Order: sequence, then structure tokens, then C-alpha cells
Amino acid sequence: MIGYVAGALAAAAATFAGVHTMVPWSQLYGENFSGVKEGLKVLALTYDDGPNDPWTMKLLEVLDKHQVPATFFMLGKYVRERPEIARAVAEAGHAIGNHSYSHPNLIFASEAKLRQEMEETSVAIAEATGERPFLFRPPFGGRRPGTFKVVEEVKMFPVMWRVTCFDWAAKSHTQIVKHARRQIAGGEVVLMHDGGHLRMGEDRGFTVHATDELIREYKDKGYVFATVTEMMQMRPGVQMPFGAR
Repeated sequence: MIGYVAGALAAAAATFAGVHTMVPWSQLYGENFSGVKEGLKVLALTYDDGPNDPWTMKLLEVLDKHQVPATFFMLGKYVRERPEIARAVAEAGHAIGNHSYSHPNLIFASEAKLRQEMEETSVAIAEATGERPFLFRPPFGGRRPGTFKVVEEVKMFPVMWRVTCFDWAAKSHTQIVKHARRQIAGGEVVLMHDGGHLRMGEDRGFTVHATDELIREYKDKGYVFATVTEMMQMRPGVQMPFGAR
């Protein structure tokens, strides 16, 4: 009986630990940022897996129309392929973060692989924009014990999210908007995608349309929009990591 109980507890602990490798807002495997106090009327729109031709540029047009800043977590392989798009994002005043080079699931990646993925991407972004990123978002949100320790050692800060729009699988822009509405309470980092990790040119037209609608709706409700860096500075007693501005 004791052995059965011990086995059940071990299985439960393993399940608990396994779940938290993918829960975006979990702090179990290291400090990360996913938003500020719930109810604060501010949102940080974030986009993964770009730069992507032509959808990143179309998204920039929407953001410029509304004068809304956003944060783009870029893949190094695509920055190398289309550095001019990464440069346009930076020149438009948006924040850029590191999303790895090839989009591996870091649950299964060695420390050496993680360091390589991050460094190659930071170099690519710096060469394209003139500035190294300090924000990092793990592909798929996956991490394990020690992942964020490595991120900290290379003087970067992990960013996750609290609102998942499931735009990578959406059949319409209205699906994306509905997912967002169900989760937004105020103060969240919002996850969307301007690209796809499998290929350049992934269609993100629904995301662009949904972005336009979400901005209109939440501006009408009195919300403001911020980059992740700006939102981090809204935390009480915040001390920005590694001297970032």
C-alpha cells in the first residue's frame, strides 16, 4: 500500500512538473513576465515567428494606422532571410525580442543548443537593426528546469503571455477576436503570430484583420497599448533587468 501511494504521488508530481513546462504564466521553472496586475487597462500585443513576407509589413501598416506599439519575437533564420523587414519593425518603433533561430522545443534542447540558438538570433537581429535584443520568448512556450537560468546568464529576460489567441489554427479573424475577448481582463501580454516557424510566407491575414479589430474595440473601452518593455516598467517597484530601457 505504501509503495502504491508513493508511486501515485511520484506520478502526480511528474504530471504537475510536466504541465508547467508549457503553462505560459507559470513561474515554477524561473521568473518570467506575462503581464501586470489584472484589471489594469493596458495590453501588450506580441507577435511570434516573423519576420514574414508579406504579413509583417501589412501588420506594421495596421499598427501605424492606430499608432499602437507592439513587440515582435523573431526567428533568427527569417531575420537572416529578410533583414530589411526586421529593420522596418525597429525603425517603426516596435520592440524586438529573440525567439530562437530555428524554433526548437527547448524542453528537449541541451544547454549548448539553447545558447547557440539565442546567440545566432541575437547576432542576426543586431546586424539587421543595430541593437541586440534583451527579451526572449521560448518556442512553443516550452522550458524545463534550468532553461531560464541560461537565459539570465546571457543577460536576457524571459517573456511569456496570459492571452493565447490561437491564431495559428484560426479559420477566420473572428475566431481570433473571440479567443482574445474570453481571456482579456486587463494587464495581459497577448500572443499572436505574424509568421509561421515552418516556412516563410505563412498566411497571417486573419491575424492582421483581428489585430485591427482588437485595437479598435479595446481603445473604445479605454485601453492603452504598450510594448513588453513599457509594460514591464508599470510593475510596482520595477527594476528593469540588465539595465534595459
